[in-house]
Amino acid sequence: MTPTRQDQRAGCPASGKELVHTPVTEVKHLDHLLQRSFPSFGGGYLRRVFGLLDEAIGKGVPMSVAISGPVTASGQHIAWLNPLLETGWFCLVSTTDAVCYHDGHRSLDDAAEHPFHEVPIFGDDGALRDDRVIRITDVGFDEDVLLNQDRFLSACLLREEFQRSMTGTEMRYRLGRYYAAQESRNGAPEGLLALCHRKAIPIFVGAPADGSIFLNSMKLWALARARGEEYRFNLDLHAEVFESCAYHLWGQRDTSLGALGTLILGGGVPKNFNLQPEPALSQILGFEDVGGYLYDIQITTAPVTDGSLSSCPPAEAVTWGKVDKDAYRSTCESMQADYSTVMPFLTRALLEKRMRFERLEVELGGEELRRRHPEAAGYLRDPAGNRLFERREGLVARLEEELASKVSDLDATNAYPLAGDSA
Repeated sequence: MTPTRQDQRAGCPASGKELVHTPVTEVKHLDHLLQRSFPSFGGGYLRRVFGLLDEAIGKGVPMSVAISGPVTASGQHIAWLNPLLETGWFCLVSTTDAVCYHDGHRSLDDAAEHPFHEVPIFGDDGALRDDRVIRITDVGFDEDVLLNQDRFLSACLLREEFQRSMTGTEMRYRLGRYYAAQESRNGAPEGLLALCHRKAIPIFVGAPADGSIFLNSMKLWALARARGEEYRFNLDLHAEVFESCAYHLWGQRDTSLGALGTLILGGGVPKNFNLQPEPALSQILGFEDVGGYLYDIQITTAPVTDGSLSSCPPAEAVTWGKVDKDAYRSTCESMQADYSTVMPFLTRALLEKRMRFERLEVELGGEELRRRHPEAAGYLRDPAGNRLFERREGLVARLEEELASKVSDLDATNAYPLAGDSA
């Protein structure tokens, strides 16, 4: 029998809440504006993205953030990323080596002589090159900034504490202390690495060789070889990926909801690395009780039809096990936009809501506030955060102990009838 229109509506998961159309003149708060005055089309995407962030934060779900693009060179970390991380809502960061490299520019001793400035996107780049101005989209700065940053990083990497093998998270944690010292000496605003060092937030970089921190390490390695000496710094990528798995297992087992969420801004390697712990644990290491992210909230400019990881929506990630298959229809969203145009608004709206809860806690008391607004508990969680980097040794040791019981089973996954063996 042909289904009726009512039957079709009843079975359609898109038949959700009735749209709200509140005039902008009737809302007082930015979060209410996003919730009530963006009913449809592109605005509807923004409303749903905010709604899911609001929901995940209110439930107390620890979030990871994956961010690509020149967020530190452009100063976006100062504008909205650092205030977002300051809340304690986010437990780890996945980004690029370039983001970590450019994070140090504003703290250099001669930074005042080389300010960042706006340049035209479609101007005369030849003239900029003649003037030794580096351009990143519409941001310009002197080439001397890069050269001085290289000197700073080389001096750091030559310190005795770096002269051994370590994970990239440890390297960036240690660099964060040097960045913070520079910022303090020169009166620069706190950068991304300094903040993550202070809050013990691990920073992962899935492609460490694709950036200037590693280029400077390569220089030191080459100089040591030329002198017949040993350069002992080395990135242990195996341990870094294993560490990411240990944190994911922590989220699945040790958090109140037994789940993690993720905010993905842009795409590329930061997004892919951020999504890899679940398949690494289940597909590669054979764990059977590990799920994907409960919340997957993405903002990317990549069109879904280009076939890239950058454009991959949460639903596609479900097929890989990276996102929870039972909840993704209601806990995931992918918005096609430039995140730099919307994240200042989203961040401010979330922070304004937290500030209202802080005022209400004083007026009502914590117990009454949470009775009226259960989500206040998630918003007002300890801003110290989860401090995962400080817990990494224990979490990694637990994963190693559990893996020991799987050795014989995993050995069987190492055999394959290679064509070359037939000869």
